[in-house]
Amino acid sequence: MALEQTNMPPVILRQLFDHDTWTYTYLLADPASYDAVIIDPVVEKMSLYQQLIGELGLKLKYGIDTHVHADHVTALGALRETFGARSIHGMGSSATGIDRFVEDGEVIDFGGFFLTAIATPGHTDDSFSYLFTGGETPIVFTGDTLFIRGTGRTDFQNGDAGQQYDSIHEKLLTLPDDTIVYPGHDYRGMTQSRIGEERRFNPRLQVANKAEYIELMGNLKLADPKFMDVAVPANLTAGITYTGEYQI
Repeated sequence: MALEQTNMPPVILRQLFDHDTWTYTYLLADPASYDAVIIDPVVEKMSLYQQLIGELGLKLKYGIDTHVHADHVTALGALRETFGARSIHGMGSSATGIDRFVEDGEVIDFGGFFLTAIATPGHTDDSFSYLFTGGETPIVFTGDTLFIRGTGRTDFQNGDAGQQYDSIHEKLLTLPDDTIVYPGHDYRGMTQSRIGEERRFNPRLQVANKAEYIELMGNLKLADPKFMDVAVPANLTAGITYTGEYQI
């Protein structure tokens, strides 16, 4: 699926967490050029990003959202204003203020490393995952498509459980079993998993077929995310229109 990256020094990788929205953000950088990308940044964590980017001497090249989020406000706009970072969404996103829309299989380079975009619709119609193959073990950043022992809900923002089933089984579960899974959220304190682990132990993947998965997802009866009314409109403008803090 992706090109191989070889003979490179280890990538700089930081997993960051927003306690208010249970969101994981990922900062990756090339230690030779200091070019960096950040995946799913949260605007309320801008001071942390500024501190870390400054301390490590990084040059933030891209800010990437895996989809238009409903649970937190993105920092893409703030990162562009502060660092000049170009913002990236996947094709299918209707957000404005985005500098680059990537297609399935498209490469996003930072220094000598790159991410490969994987279209994984289902949680939302614009959901993408991002594959990194520049280390000893491949890594996939799955956004809200595949969680650790769970999957993202499919009941709003043009979600489609059947599409999600296909995305997971045809795109993510075809990756090598040892591929590290870094999700967009975790609500139980888990930080990473493996593709093989999720195939074996993820309860939502123990279904017989797509129809059974669609039925399972249709019966979750989940409450709306508590920041949804603020987050979705703000994120449809890359966070540019957001001026305050979350109102609970």
